[in-house]
Amino acid sequence: MSDVPSPRPVDVLILGVTGQIGHGIGIALAARGYRVRALVRDVAAARVRAPFVSTWIEGDAMDAHAVAAAAREAGVIVHAVNPPGYTGWRERAVPMLKNALAAAVTERATFVFPANVYVFGPGSPAIVDETTPFAPTTEKGRIRVEMEGMIEAACQNGARAIVVRAGDFFGPGYENSWFRQVMAKGGRSATKIQTLTPKGIGHAWAYLPDLAETFARLIDRRSDLAAFERVHFAGHYDADGRQFAEAIRRVVGKPDIRITAFPWWRVALASPFVTFLREVWRMRWLWRHPLKLDNGKLERLIGPEPHTPLDTAIAASLE
Repeated sequence: MSDVPSPRPVDVLILGVTGQIGHGIGIALAARGYRVRALVRDVAAARVRAPFVSTWIEGDAMDAHAVAAAAREAGVIVHAVNPPGYTGWRERAVPMLKNALAAAVTERATFVFPANVYVFGPGSPAIVDETTPFAPTTEKGRIRVEMEGMIEAACQNGARAIVVRAGDFFGPGYENSWFRQVMAKGGRSATKIQTLTPKGIGHAWAYLPDLAETFARLIDRRSDLAAFERVHFAGHYDADGRQFAEAIRRVVGKPDIRITAFPWWRVALASPFVTFLREVWRMRWLWRHPLKLDNGKLERLIGPEPHTPLDTAIAASLE
C-alpha cells in the first residue's frame, strides 16, 4: 500500500484544531499537501499554536451558519471539538456534531470523527472490535452511542465518514491527560508514579502522533473505503496495569522512584461537590475492567498500524 496522498490538494476543515487530536491530524494532513482550514473563536491565539493552517475562519462550532460557511467546498471535515471541562455533552457536544454533519451532507464531504471507549461498559468483553455491541452504563456513554448513530445516519444522506476509536490519549505537549496529571505528574521531575488500575487490569492508551498518522492514512484512502467506516486503533495496551509505570521509571532513570496506587477514594469523597470529579467517578469503570481494542480491521485497510515504541513514546510525552 502507498502513503501517497490525493493527487490534487484537498481542502480540509478542522473543528477543534487547537485540541490535541485535531492539532495532530492537522499537522499530518498539511505535511501531505492538504489545504487545512480551521474554524476557531479566537484566531489570533489559535494562529500561534497551529501555523500549518492555511485559512482561518472566526466563529463557533455551536453556530450552524458559521460551520456551513467554513465547510464550503471542503472535501474533508475533521470533527475534533469537545465541550470544555468534561461537562455539557448533551448541551454542546450533540449540537456541535449536528452542525458539522449537516455541513458534511451539504458538501458531500468525508466526515472524520475520533471516537472513544465510553460506548462500552463493565459488562463488555476484555477485547472489543467493531462488531462488539455497545453497552454503556453512563450518560456520557449513551450520548456517545447517540452521536455515532447520528454520523451513520448522515452517511445515508450523502456524507461519508471515518470513525476511529482509541483509548486514553498521551503524547508530547498533552498536559491535560491522565498520563501527565496523575501517572507522571511533573514529567521527568516526578517524585512518584501513580497507577490508575488495580494490578493485573489492562488499559488501552493512544499515543497521539501515531493516532494522528492513522487518521491521515485513512483520509488518504477515503475514496476506497465504505461510506461509513468504523475502525479500532490498538495503540499501546498496558496488559497488567504496570507496564506504563515501569516504562516511566526506565525513561526517567530513577530505578528507586516509588510506584503507588492512585487514591481513588479522594475522588469519591469530593465527587458530590466538584462537577468534574463527579464525572470522573462515573467513568471509573474504565480503570477497573480490562478493555483492549482489536485493530484487525484497521490493519486490513492501511497495513500495519503506526506504532512508536513505548519507551520512545513515553520519553516524548514526559518533555
